[in-house]
Amino acid sequence: MIKEFDVQNPQQQSRRNFLSHSAKITATGALLTAGMASGIASAAPFKTGAMDEKCDDASQINAISARHYQLRNVRLEEGFEREGDIVVATKTGLYNLEINNGKILAIQPAKDAPASTLTAFDARGLLLLPATRDMHIHLDKTFYGGKWEAPRPRKGKTIMDMIAREQVLIPQLLPTSVEHAEAIIGLLHSKGTTVARSHCNIDPVSGLKSLEHLKIALEKHQQDFSCEIVAFPQHGLLHSKVDGLMREAMQMGVQYVGGLDPTNVDGAMEKSLDAMFQIALDTNKGVDIHLHETTPAGIAAVKYMIQTVEKNPQLKGKVTLSHGFALAMMQGAELDDVIAGLAEQQFTVASTIPLGKLNMPLLQLSQNGVFVMTGTDSVIDHWSPFGTGSMLEKASLYAQLYGNSDEFGLTRSLAIATGNVLPLDDSGKRQWPAVNDNAEMILVDASCSAEAVARVSEVKATFHQGRLVFGAVGKV
Repeated sequence: MIKEFDVQNPQQQSRRNFLSHSAKITATGALLTAGMASGIASAAPFKTGAMDEKCDDASQINAISARHYQLRNVRLEEGFEREGDIVVATKTGLYNLEINNGKILAIQPAKDAPASTLTAFDARGLLLLPATRDMHIHLDKTFYGGKWEAPRPRKGKTIMDMIAREQVLIPQLLPTSVEHAEAIIGLLHSKGTTVARSHCNIDPVSGLKSLEHLKIALEKHQQDFSCEIVAFPQHGLLHSKVDGLMREAMQMGVQYVGGLDPTNVDGAMEKSLDAMFQIALDTNKGVDIHLHETTPAGIAAVKYMIQTVEKNPQLKGKVTLSHGFALAMMQGAELDDVIAGLAEQQFTVASTIPLGKLNMPLLQLSQNGVFVMTGTDSVIDHWSPFGTGSMLEKASLYAQLYGNSDEFGLTRSLAIATGNVLPLDDSGKRQWPAVNDNAEMILVDASCSAEAVARVSEVKATFHQGRLVFGAVGKV
């Protein structure tokens, strides 16, 4: 007999009753604590009353969060079908996976699998893919989870105008920022994301409060969500005089020193970048800088950062260039030289895959050894009303923009959403999942990864460290 266990989609929640529902959830704390202790997703508090009704059976919670279990009838990719040199399809088969303490212990063809006494769940032929990663997001400031509010008109507004707007808005967002961050975590789960990197404001208005609130939200979700934090001087490192606050943030479990447009905002490119890098050197942290500048100053900033890392080898492999729009303004030998420098110093580029006039050389970066990743950036906030939280959607956009419309290209495009983890290597040999891999995975309603990318297929279940954190699987 198959018994369905469902972790509701957070998008079914009415935003109008979001805050009032949070109070209701507090009253059911004993049940939720029991669920967290047994490994169930702590995203559960942000579901509607329907979720409460489905999860009032503690035995159901304990069953689905079993640390050692079998996941049956999972569809895995096995190889490519070719016509000559052309990949025309992807072969798949059904398998049973044994999961224990967040690891994949065994993978066997379903038809040959021996009987097992383990607690078992039936994936019903859904495709298993690596869980996705949102590597550039702002969990600390969002309208998501509250009432709809479109951003103010930005036509003619400079980044300094937007900073002035933030100085008014941040105090209004702070009282509910924990709840809103948790709402986005639930959204990310529903889209297949279990790992993220969040930038968090460090500014004179909020001080360290935004960081403190984000850490509270992440602490609540330590069992179902992994997140790095970037201390982000949104109002300018020099302009807002937050060097001291940034250094305090480094002592609060932050992994990266952030930065922002050293010329347009701070007005002193070298001085601003030097200050950012010095904090990283003094605290042994990485760097993740927002660079939106498309002027010659932006190009100069990229080159200066490459030179700085070359002079300070302890920074090699620890710098992420977020957005990096200046790369779209280069071409020919200049772009080749910059990309070679980024690759040599092991930079990472985090791109939201922008639409519009900017043609980011993301494919060229990847082909030349620069690690490229993506993120949603804004999810319904004062910067942008867009952002669904779906990394599969980002992979689909990447495929469309860079001409990956064939079977092979679509499968390769998935890499930007999964941290370069792909089911098949370029030759078509299965490389994921493998025994001893982390059980960081999603079940999607698709026949293969190419279809999942092209159609942005629905995520039916999300697993973090082997735990079901979103969706439904049938209990055998």
